[in-house]
Amino acid sequence: MALFLLKELMDSEMRTKKMKLDSTGIKPQARTPVSSRELETVAQAIERHIIEAVSPAVDCGRYPAKRVVGEPCIVEADIFRDGHVIIRSVIKWRRKDAALFAEVPMRPLDNDRWRGSFPLNENTRYVFTIEAWSDTYATWAADFVKKVTAGRNVASDLEEGIAILRGNADHLSGSDRNLVIQTADQFAALMRTDPEQAAPYANNPALIEVLARAGKRDEPSQCAKLFEVIADRPKARFGSWYEMFPRSQGTVPGQPSTLREAERRLPDIHAMGFDVLYLAPIHPIGMTNRKGRNNSLSADGTSPGSPWAIGSPAGGHMAVEPSLGTLADFDHFVAAAREHRLEVALDFAIQCSPDHPWVKEHPAWFNHRPDGSIKYAENPPKEYQDIYPVNFNTRDRDNLLAELRRTVEFWINHGVRIFRVDNPHTKPLYFWEWLIGTIQASYPDTIFLAEAFTRPKMMKALAKAGFTQSYTYFTWRNTKAELTEYLTELTQTPMADYFRPNFFANTPDILAGILQGGGAASFKLRAVLAATLSPSWGIYSGFELCENENVPGSEEYLASEKYEIRARDWSASGNIKSFIALLNEIRQNNRALQRFGNLMFLPADNDQILFYRKASAEGDDVLLIAVNLDPLQPQACTVTVPSSVVGVKTGQRYEVTDLLTGASYNWGDYNYVRLDPSVQPAHILRVAKQI
Repeated sequence: MALFLLKELMDSEMRTKKMKLDSTGIKPQARTPVSSRELETVAQAIERHIIEAVSPAVDCGRYPAKRVVGEPCIVEADIFRDGHVIIRSVIKWRRKDAALFAEVPMRPLDNDRWRGSFPLNENTRYVFTIEAWSDTYATWAADFVKKVTAGRNVASDLEEGIAILRGNADHLSGSDRNLVIQTADQFAALMRTDPEQAAPYANNPALIEVLARAGKRDEPSQCAKLFEVIADRPKARFGSWYEMFPRSQGTVPGQPSTLREAERRLPDIHAMGFDVLYLAPIHPIGMTNRKGRNNSLSADGTSPGSPWAIGSPAGGHMAVEPSLGTLADFDHFVAAAREHRLEVALDFAIQCSPDHPWVKEHPAWFNHRPDGSIKYAENPPKEYQDIYPVNFNTRDRDNLLAELRRTVEFWINHGVRIFRVDNPHTKPLYFWEWLIGTIQASYPDTIFLAEAFTRPKMMKALAKAGFTQSYTYFTWRNTKAELTEYLTELTQTPMADYFRPNFFANTPDILAGILQGGGAASFKLRAVLAATLSPSWGIYSGFELCENENVPGSEEYLASEKYEIRARDWSASGNIKSFIALLNEIRQNNRALQRFGNLMFLPADNDQILFYRKASAEGDDVLLIAVNLDPLQPQACTVTVPSSVVGVKTGQRYEVTDLLTGASYNWGDYNYVRLDPSVQPAHILRVAKQI
């Protein structure tokens, strides 16, 4: 019948075209016959159900979305079809390496939007798609009741319903099949007496549920795309990072500390509440063109060199700098850190000093000048004479890629599951997609942090390619407008599906301007912003001492630890270690700070005060946070808190407790806030109870 109607439609269109052509006096061309096989192909290609706007989907499914193990993956899509037929849909999902799909039903929202979810119970990668079909029985039942209500003769309609039920029986078993057959028999009996009496039974909820769940799927349509989701371990989303140079953990100026000596810092770092300890490169450092103090090219022979100039006769990327100790010492350090609930992260820098073994063994892995010499790294006007970048266009690329993967696996086998990757934006995206994908296929708990302070689209592309976390522009966002705009982009746009920020307040390369002249208050306010706006945040050592001496006119640290060994008094007067410890304790005790997309900015009538809400998914942990962005002057304002955002009735008062000071306040829709940075630059207010 469908083929006949389709043929008639095409014939009608041809006749219409012929009449139009005849009216112009132009002789129409001969009609090309359409074969039955062509008609059948067209008929089979007709999809009655439209499935579009699927989420989560990164670049229409080209890249995986990111989620955390233990939470549901919420899937939405626009699903509709022609006519008024009742639609059903399911999410079909499985582990990426599994063969069979499981199914969970979707439910309709408004305006043809549907939603469902499936569990992410394992630290692995999942794929999903969506199938929709027409529920012929539910459509018939709804129409049957309407016809009975309208007083129509429904004998023929009831006969049609019986046929639909009996047609479904073959797809069912057990009690489901019995219910369908019993209903069909009941309808058949009513056919002989009073067909209208079938109406109360037609929409039996149990019957509708059985047929929706297990009945025949008429005109099924399936989304052709498989969408991927990475279920990372929780630390991929929530963690507090501390960065340090192991060689600078001693007490004698200029004298390097070993890894065993650096272990003495572990209790202090743990006491500040950090759970990830990121080490600058620990590999042998080259001698050729070794940099001196403050990045000077002329080293005096005593310079320890930059740890990023990797490689010497002592080894390369799979060796330990001899002054730090041995590989056994590193293993001991990792175990000692674990005892203090610290997970060690390593720097992965794909570059070599001129003394790296790869330079002699694999010269084709590097870029050469016309005279045959190897080109060192440059970022004009900066020059890195002590570093050779790797050439990913080498004709020996397969061996290069295999060696880089072997390097990551080497450290994984020594207890490392987190890698901070240096300058990933200077390497091909295809490489990262391949490396991260293959590593996580074998070691799904591995986390990769992209240190890419580069163009926005490249930062996004690296996240899409697989990086678990990313450095951000937070370091340079200081004003209320800048922070609001940037955080809105990170939390409320498609970036939220794939880009996980890690808000470092400083790095060995970046001493932001606000920290250079704002004193301890500037360090505190930036710590509050980083620790409460993002679930993952970090500091580079010295932040807790409020170190703020810069090379004039730049964001570079004076006497940079990148080029010399520092000895510090970690309990020096003026340190903010207890403040940082309190921040991390607040983060651990409040689930609202362990998520990212739950940020809501609220009105504050002073541009120097940023005011926002963070809340747990369950709504039982609600925080109101106000930060004075001016480290030098007290600021005051009125903040507006709609009752709905704190879960109280309109006009109802409630109590808030400042988690930084312990003070409590009686709040409502409008509240006065005054923050003196010399005392405390912020409020972190927990909605305690209704009054």
